[in-house]
Amino acid sequence: MTFNSITFFGFLVIILCLYYVLTHRWQNRMLLVAGYVFYGWWDPRFLVLLALTTAVDYTAAQRVEDAGNRNSARRWLWVSIVTNLSILGFFKYFNFFADSTAAMLEWLGFRASLPTIRILLPVGISFYTFKEMAYTIDVYRGQLKACRNFVDFAMFVSYFPELVAGPIMRAPVQMPQIVGKRVVGWKNWEEGVPLIILGLFKKVAVADTLAPIVDWSFQRPSVMKGADLLMALYLFSIQIYCDFSGYSDIARGVSKLFGIDLMVNFDHPLFSTSVSNFWRRWHVSLSTWLRDYLYFPLGGSRFGKLKTYRNLIITLLISGLWHGANWTFVVYGALQGIYMSVERLYRDVKKLLIGESAQPERPARSVWSSYAGTLFKIAVTFNLLSFTRVFFRARSFGDAWDVLYGIVTWRYGAIPWAGYRVMFLVGVLLIIEFVQYYYKDQIVILRWPWFTRGAAYAALALVIIVFGSLDEDVPFIYFEF
Repeated sequence: MTFNSITFFGFLVIILCLYYVLTHRWQNRMLLVAGYVFYGWWDPRFLVLLALTTAVDYTAAQRVEDAGNRNSARRWLWVSIVTNLSILGFFKYFNFFADSTAAMLEWLGFRASLPTIRILLPVGISFYTFKEMAYTIDVYRGQLKACRNFVDFAMFVSYFPELVAGPIMRAPVQMPQIVGKRVVGWKNWEEGVPLIILGLFKKVAVADTLAPIVDWSFQRPSVMKGADLLMALYLFSIQIYCDFSGYSDIARGVSKLFGIDLMVNFDHPLFSTSVSNFWRRWHVSLSTWLRDYLYFPLGGSRFGKLKTYRNLIITLLISGLWHGANWTFVVYGALQGIYMSVERLYRDVKKLLIGESAQPERPARSVWSSYAGTLFKIAVTFNLLSFTRVFFRARSFGDAWDVLYGIVTWRYGAIPWAGYRVMFLVGVLLIIEFVQYYYKDQIVILRWPWFTRGAAYAALALVIIVFGSLDEDVPFIYFEF
């Protein structure tokens, strides 16, 4: 069951009808059942893992809080971390490490026959394990009281709008909304429906339209024209953004109908002016998770420049591996870490040369010059990040090399044309993104007169109907993570 299916909207109507007639206690119980039905729709066997981690973290957090000393609390914290990472590591990375070890042994001249277990990856496992670990760590740090009601905690873990693809909500923000009584009114629908429509436009109209074009080029990179490969790479950057942010928009919109606010997971990353700025805008819940639970514990920027660069690279390497069990994702993360380190080095050298307090006078620039400089930074950042996505999208290093070689040599030298359909959809997307970015509001449409809002809703709905379909049940890319 996916957000872009008629089945899901039928499921949602039933859940909302029940939700609005129940008391708070029964609302939570019903949402818990709804979460397990939603998650078990892919494969009921996945529910065992979800229930297991829920029970372990519910118990471990209470033991952490009730521990008489720091050592005892730390042991229970490790019970939670080891349980979650073991499950994540086994189901997502066992074959990756087994295959990598076998390849290394064969390269050294040994015949290796290590066991492999070809199992289906539980959907969204990286999201809910990270969410649960953050909860236990926050209790250990004293930033949160352990939940003593199992139904409330289990609902927090299995809340279906965010269960399989985020955002990775923090317990200090979300638990009060779960434990406290919720009031749902017209404003919830007024804010939720535009987000759902916008998310469907991004996913169904834009991402699913671009997917076949991207797939065609990446499935046969050795014979594709260089210009077509470059176009496919640019379109993939837009596709993955629309696919993932579309899910997040729908999740936020659906959640508002239940009176629960989810964080903004994408803050217009297409307009990023640097790689570091991009990571403050892209998949914000993961970026802040890695910052708070990995980068800062490693030392952050507190112990000198070299260790700062090391910590950045390690954090982004883990980010790359989080996305997939393949060495191409490791390279993707390493490149992001190198970019961030080079940016940090540039700022450090610049600060050293001009001094901490010395601020050289800059000549006044015209508005158009300022806009041109910003557009140049956006273009450079987009190209740098699109290059790294070769390793995100390619099935192997061989395919990644074929893509890069075809682009660099400009194989056959043809100039591609994406087609009027693609140009129209991307143009509409950029207009929407720019208006939201300019007003710093994702639901800026609510400021418009009612007839303008109605026309905008109708236009987006028409685009979704014409260019997409809710019957295809095309999964979201980030379900794989």
